[in-house]
Amino acid sequence: MSRKHVWLVAMLAVVLAVAAVAVSACGEEGTGGTATGGKPVKGGTFSFYIGEPAFIDPVNGQESEGIQVINSVFDSLLAFDFKAGKLVPAAAEKWEANADASVWTFHLNKDGKFHNGRKVTAADFKYAWERICNPVNESEISYHLSPVKGFQAMQDGKATELEGVKVVDDYTLEVTLDYPFADFEFVVSHPSLAPVPKEEVEKDPKAFAEKPIGNGPFMMAEPWAHDQYIKVVRFDDYYGQKAYLDGVDFKIFKDDETAFLEFKAGNLDFTVIPSGQVKAVSAEYGEAADGYTVEPGKQVLLGPEVSIYYMIFNTKDEILKNVDLRRAISLAINRQAICDTVYEGMRVPATGIVPSGILGYLDNQWAYCKYDVAQAKELLAKAGYPDGQGLPEISIGFNTGRGHEDVMALVQANLKDIGIQAKLDGVEWAQYLDKLDAGEFQIGRLGWQADYPIMDNFLYPLFYSKSADNHSFYTNPTVDEKLMAARQITDVDARIKAYQEVDRMIGEDAPVIPINVYRHGRVGSDRIRGFVFDNMGLANLAAVWIATK
Repeated sequence: MSRKHVWLVAMLAVVLAVAAVAVSACGEEGTGGTATGGKPVKGGTFSFYIGEPAFIDPVNGQESEGIQVINSVFDSLLAFDFKAGKLVPAAAEKWEANADASVWTFHLNKDGKFHNGRKVTAADFKYAWERICNPVNESEISYHLSPVKGFQAMQDGKATELEGVKVVDDYTLEVTLDYPFADFEFVVSHPSLAPVPKEEVEKDPKAFAEKPIGNGPFMMAEPWAHDQYIKVVRFDDYYGQKAYLDGVDFKIFKDDETAFLEFKAGNLDFTVIPSGQVKAVSAEYGEAADGYTVEPGKQVLLGPEVSIYYMIFNTKDEILKNVDLRRAISLAINRQAICDTVYEGMRVPATGIVPSGILGYLDNQWAYCKYDVAQAKELLAKAGYPDGQGLPEISIGFNTGRGHEDVMALVQANLKDIGIQAKLDGVEWAQYLDKLDAGEFQIGRLGWQADYPIMDNFLYPLFYSKSADNHSFYTNPTVDEKLMAARQITDVDARIKAYQEVDRMIGEDAPVIPINVYRHGRVGSDRIRGFVFDNMGLANLAAVWIATK
């Protein structure tokens, strides 16, 4: 690898020294082998609580529920190893860039296979990426590939191929970008930028969406049973570290409380701790020393995540187009009270959209991301609504479960304190995403977890005007221009300063309301070993094993 990113490794050595790449799961059905001397043994099924995913097909895999499954069934070119603090080989065994980082070459592992037995080739990556960029597929993750030459032509329907993706031979992929982008190697570590077998997709696209065929350490055992479970089993012909587990059951529940009851009954190995129960659960099961690793008697994970909980304004809404109204609403919210009341102090109030742990993070970057009732009232009056007079009731949408109702109730009360009346509109996750995409909301909520640990991964997808993940519909031509300019700076320090300037500009416009920075808030069973849930919310399931008593 020609670019070591020493700066990121040094930073992560402090922040992430205890974490490791991983994705979670668990199971009451497994028997496991006999653990002798703490050595890994094969066998058993691990069961892992998730909510109903939106997608498990990489063409649109992005939200935390679906990405857990994708990360176990597929391998991208590279992976980020948090324990080592660097990128490591995955489907590509080595890679390099030219002098200005505008052309990248990836050399595939020749032993890689799909779960149907066919070899993985460079053409499979080209097909997968073009499938993501094809506007017919309406992929919300296509922005990851926006630096690639020919991306915009595909988005505009003027081309059917990515001009910048060249299949040199079966095991060599060359990617030419529209501009130098030194962080592109991090981009290709995204779990959904994995190869897919064209013959399987085109044979039956609907079947593939329900039972995708990948190249990872686990394969789908059966089609996705919606609102019930997703079962994967070990792929014995995997080119890398073969899984110890026989399989993983991703068990789907509608809320954390139900899942936790299943955990208490011994029917789940890994779950979310329900809102308001962190202290009690920590006392019962013990807190992990490093915040990330499950061990017997130290089973509660409270490690900080590189992710943020935020609310979004529909900036197309006639009322919320008013920037002073948006600023007033942001200032009215007591973030500390939310962290203390709903999360028992297990989250930290946000002071901007970029969380600590990302290189370039600065505290208090967003001027209106604080609690100041007096200033909120001043701005509300400036917006034309003194004490809320003349302002129609505002709707706050959110997905139900996971304590969101409690957060939104506090927000509703905060807004009432400055004269704003708000109603709450909670719906199931997939339905909620549909409403966001259609713009059928005024204020909503989302969480954003780093796809890769760079500042660009928060600013570009959430605020670039053409990004599919820009759910606030925020548009600022100057921000667009400066974001694109920052991407092209090869000097690390200069690039960070450029991103920080853009970050401050976005904060002034207040298109979203950063609320808090996540901590894990998870608990695992005492029978699992080798399980590390990293600060991006993933675990290397191939490394997990089950001990018998």
